[in-house]
Amino acid sequence: MTAFTHRDAGEPRDERRVRIDKRHPQTYRAQLEVARSVRAAVADAGLDRTLVELVNIRVSQINGCAYCLDIHVRDALANGETTQRLAVLPAWRDTTLFTDAERASLTLAESLTALPDARTQELDYAEAARHLTPNQLSALSWVVITMNAFNRISIVSRHEVRSQPVRPDPGTTTSTRGAAS
Repeated sequence: MTAFTHRDAGEPRDERRVRIDKRHPQTYRAQLEVARSVRAAVADAGLDRTLVELVNIRVSQINGCAYCLDIHVRDALANGETTQRLAVLPAWRDTTLFTDAERASLTLAESLTALPDARTQELDYAEAARHLTPNQLSALSWVVITMNAFNRISIVSRHEVRSQPVRPDPGTTTSTRGAAS
């Protein structure tokens, strides 16, 4: 008998992998409480929910957490984010689609996730501080730290992305023109 079964995406899932959130639910509940506290800090700092979701998505992209990407992309869309901005988020530096505050937040998110050398961290923090208040810097730092923790919980536990039913967007129309038009 093999320890692997196949998921919908055709990738193996190691059935021996311990779901740490299920094995120690009290610890996971404490992590959820941290997330609630961070949400309160975000509100207190006056950070927009769309900005927070952009940061959650960017951190999850860097960490390669499919489960958190699935959740936070849906949350971002529900909060009014556009598919265009989400599509170019990995290349946000190469577009003009993001505000100065969003760019500062994404810089901080990437720096706190990747943890580059001390000099680069200082430059990134200084750039973020040019556009964010100390309260916003602190709250946003907690967002990044918390998202990194949830990414790791989901990656270690191998949380699966389940297929969602496709619902047509009533505001879009299907084009009959080919890609070359």
